[in-house]
Amino acid sequence: MSKLPFAFGISEFTTMPWSFDQDVERYARLGVDTIEVVEAKLDDDRFAEQMQSIAAAGLGISGIQPRVRTFFGSRMMPTPKALDERVACLRASIERLAPYAPGVPFITNVGAHPKGDMADAMAITARKLGDLGRVAADHGVLMAIEPLNPTSVNVESAIWTIDQALEIIDRSGSDHVGLCLDYWNIWQNPDVEASIGRAGDRIFTVQASDWRLPRSFADRIVPGDGAIPLPALINATRATGYDKPWVVEIFSNDVADSLYDGDLEEMIERSRDGMAVAWSASS
Repeated sequence: MSKLPFAFGISEFTTMPWSFDQDVERYARLGVDTIEVVEAKLDDDRFAEQMQSIAAAGLGISGIQPRVRTFFGSRMMPTPKALDERVACLRASIERLAPYAPGVPFITNVGAHPKGDMADAMAITARKLGDLGRVAADHGVLMAIEPLNPTSVNVESAIWTIDQALEIIDRSGSDHVGLCLDYWNIWQNPDVEASIGRAGDRIFTVQASDWRLPRSFADRIVPGDGAIPLPALINATRATGYDKPWVVEIFSNDVADSLYDGDLEEMIERSRDGMAVAWSASS
């Protein structure tokens, strides 16, 4: 398998039917460079051993998806309900996993404000991210806020544009808070390439998949198989100087042709090929 001109990563959400241990072994065997860790896949009684197994397998870590990653409740993680409890869970994830992932971004998003108050959600998220940014700095890691697709508004998030995320980042007052740039979520933003340029060096991690009109809350497809103009988005991102991993993150639930029901090794290989084609076309 030839070496790609970029670091190729896979999020563990992409292979949800596999266990954490299967993810590590199979990603390494398939030539994946980095893993985006999903904390919910770790075993509480052996998480240290599992986190140490990543480097032993020759993989890097591109990011960590905390077990509770939103400040307000969300469809994926409705509990705990109290804001302070959710922040405490996020802090505990940082303290628990940071020693095994130096310099790595912990990925968060806003969640769904109970009253649909976007302004309040952004203000609270900025303030709490500022607090967690200091915790992250103390532990040698980063925080990355992710704007989600409008299909997730008032379900998983209160923000859906890069510029809204950048406003939160600026208001946090922490240089340890940056952006998780997920192409599936932001590709329909107005003037998206200009927004990517404004994000600049605040892009801490990039995620990719592809779009078809969703048939469920989780209906993403392999890069190159859908409507997202990946070469243009990759080109805009490369122009910022971004040189970290490019991570494929696919969700595929509650659809008749779920990718989770197919050959996941083949899906990783097709994702690798799709990203390689998009990268070549971005040059």
